[in-house]
Amino acid sequence: MPSKNTICLWYDGSAEDAAHFYAATFPDSRVGAVHRAPTDYPSGKAGSVLLVEFTVMGLPCVGLNGGPAFKHNEAFSFQVSTEDQAETDRLWNAIVGNGGQESECGWCKDRWGVSWQITPRVLMEGIASRDAATAQRVFTAMMGMKKIDVAGIEKALRGD
Repeated sequence: MPSKNTICLWYDGSAEDAAHFYAATFPDSRVGAVHRAPTDYPSGKAGSVLLVEFTVMGLPCVGLNGGPAFKHNEAFSFQVSTEDQAETDRLWNAIVGNGGQESECGWCKDRWGVSWQITPRVLMEGIASRDAATAQRVFTAMMGMKKIDVAGIEKALRGD
């Protein structure tokens, strides 16, 4: 049964490329059906890829080749919880190394402008600590990072 709620991401002609990149990069991800435009439309011709169904880490998505009118921004991001530095590095490097862009505090953008938060579980646990001093140390450590350094967050957790 199809999902009742699907994330729709707008692309300027590159929805299929993005979907294949996500499927190759993230676990539990795949490309589904590719739908072609039945007729010409403002941003494409009949027969061109209009919609691409795909899944990113179990979340159903559709990529719409809607043209240049709208751009992605940080108001929407995928937050990916990672278990360790190796997983954090692999995902961060895949996104940034494929034409993406680094940002602050574990955020980066892929080459299509979609924002990603590559967030080690230890970071979220530290920020959510019931001990205010611990949460503050972890948060302060994170604020100085681009890609999250798990060892640095663990050091802040310990109060070193």
